[in-house]
Amino acid sequence: MSQAASAPWVTVILVNYNGGDLIQAALDSLAAQTDPDFVALVLDNASTDGSAERLVLPDSRFRLLRAPANLGFAAGNNRAAREVRTPWLATLNPDARADPDWLAALARAIVRHPGGTMFGSLQRDGTRPGLIDGCGDVLSVCGIPWRGGTGQPLAAAPTADGEAFAPCAAAALYRTDAFRAVGGFDPHFFCYIEDVDLGFRLRLAGHRCVQVAEARVTHLASAISGRASAFTLFHSYRNRVRMVARCLPGPLLAPGLALHLAATVYLLIRARAPAAAWRGFAAGLRGLPAALADRARVQAGRRAGTLRIARALNWRLGDLRSRPIDLRPTPGR
Repeated sequence: MSQAASAPWVTVILVNYNGGDLIQAALDSLAAQTDPDFVALVLDNASTDGSAERLVLPDSRFRLLRAPANLGFAAGNNRAAREVRTPWLATLNPDARADPDWLAALARAIVRHPGGTMFGSLQRDGTRPGLIDGCGDVLSVCGIPWRGGTGQPLAAAPTADGEAFAPCAAAALYRTDAFRAVGGFDPHFFCYIEDVDLGFRLRLAGHRCVQVAEARVTHLASAISGRASAFTLFHSYRNRVRMVARCLPGPLLAPGLALHLAATVYLLIRARAPAAAWRGFAAGLRGLPAALADRARVQAGRRAGTLRIARALNWRLGDLRSRPIDLRPTPGR
């Protein structure tokens, strides 16, 4: 593989924990990019399956960093982000494989949308061919997020860029200075919902997210942790409470928390592993005082008005069941 032709514009971060052979496939997909002007950092979270030892770095653009313990997805990305020297940073899951023109499509989107700070990718479902895994993260007014369009046919994916609430960090692009200005991912989350929380805090700071139709990856969603495992449910239910408590603007906080409680009870009734979900929600409630104490810090950097944030939320409660794609026209369109 030839080296980058010019100075890299983006650093791609991959956080690995017991990723088996998936992490190698992710790296190989990066090595095959048509845009060679990138560097890649693999942060290994003290894997015990030998995946870090087996890893073959394709060329000198790739570096392996080792954490002394499992920091989780959020803190692992933050640790790697401290090494970033490029104006943009991208996140790619170890269970994702980027199309050859993934980075090139994101680079073109930056030119089309010069005010963009966050950019999302269309994720194909790697376990169910022909279906969407996600097309932009959606956030309900009741504080329940979802990946837009999960399970829908690929033909339903938009052919033009649109504005999403936030990008799914399985394959996302962030402007490095904006990422750092809001503190990156919240390490308290460990994993799950941390990308929606980051997107929310960037929105509070006045930024927007563009979902890029041409930027595509194949994602084996939760291939490592399990799509509906007890681990996944615990962290999802816990982390949603913290996000809602810290991020909702003042006029939306009381009704948002009430709606979140009602929606959570509804989802708990339908949960596949209700015990883990209940434990997660209970942990979120126990952490509510700390989240509210941190709220002042998060809201202090707010530049977007309440109405602008409200318009970015999904207000159709029926969508909690169908979980559709929810993209708005990009600014200027």
